[in-house]
Amino acid sequence: MQTNFLSQQFNAGSLAENSTACPANATICDGTSCVLPEDNFNQTLSVVLSTVLTIMLALVMFSMGCNVELKNFLGHIKRPWGIFVGFLCQFGIMPLTAFLLSLAFNILPIQAVVVLIMGCCPGGTASNVIAYWVDGDMDLSISMTTCSTLLAMGMMPLCLFIYTKMWTDSDAIVLPYDSIGLSLVALVIPVSFGIFVNHRWPSKAKIILKVGSIVGAVLIVLIAVVGGILYKGSWIISPKLWIIGTIFPAAGYTLGFFLARIAGLSWHRCRTVSLETGMQNTQLCSTIVQLSFSPEQLELMFTFPLIYSIFQLLFALLILGGYRLYRRHRVKTKTDVEKTAQKEDSKSSPKINGGFVSDEMK
Repeated sequence: MQTNFLSQQFNAGSLAENSTACPANATICDGTSCVLPEDNFNQTLSVVLSTVLTIMLALVMFSMGCNVELKNFLGHIKRPWGIFVGFLCQFGIMPLTAFLLSLAFNILPIQAVVVLIMGCCPGGTASNVIAYWVDGDMDLSISMTTCSTLLAMGMMPLCLFIYTKMWTDSDAIVLPYDSIGLSLVALVIPVSFGIFVNHRWPSKAKIILKVGSIVGAVLIVLIAVVGGILYKGSWIISPKLWIIGTIFPAAGYTLGFFLARIAGLSWHRCRTVSLETGMQNTQLCSTIVQLSFSPEQLELMFTFPLIYSIFQLLFALLILGGYRLYRRHRVKTKTDVEKTAQKEDSKSSPKINGGFVSDEMK
């Protein structure tokens, strides 16, 4: 669907100002990016990789489900304070942050709309993998991802209606409810099987979880690489969008963590809410963008979802690395303190017949 309102705001002067050199076979040559025609190789590669990635993602979510205790998961559903905090972050903080960034950088209307679409998307499944590696609350992580994907069917239209008024008619944005539904099914079914396996065969579930966590980490990197291959002709876009793509996920992680802490959640749940807030479903954003805008409009913001995806992954890895260093230092410090205490106790305690060592000290 094309939007006449948006098209009228892009005059020839603004396009000429942002124009750059494009390949000879580009379908769009006058703008801040170049959109290349989709050749047979890219089309075939896209189909094959999409199939492989979908299967791998289902297996990863199955393994993540193997770390979920049914009792704890139902506890979050019955007492949804953590889910409610995540809801406020997902559909409160993120759309508002997208709106403020669009105003602060004074970007074009069509660019502001795609930033807002990204801010209104539900959480991505990659957050569940990272939450596992930072010792987050997996029960909360998966319940938040599931609930945000389900609630997105109503909250995305509402948020877009509120925040895109000044730039475009919200009716011009096509929301792929079938894609949202498929994302929900692809999340719920594998996780449900994983919860069942964990309930029936806990020892096997631990093995599946270890393998799945490693595969999940590889999958996240693979998705970013695949995106770079498939959209290799569209990397030249406005520097402002690069800056927003850098700031936006960092703001999501930071604000989500602080709001969770203010709400009184424990540290491991704060880490979980932070990751669920900053990591968005960028594939859904890409689908909405391609369904809603013409090629002339796509050239101005075609790869923003991919840029966001790369930086959200980069910051997530930094969070993971920082947490691992903190954990290693903390465990080392704690071990040194315990050894010192044991030495002092051994010096001060009198030895009678070699001394007595309780079972707790062994």
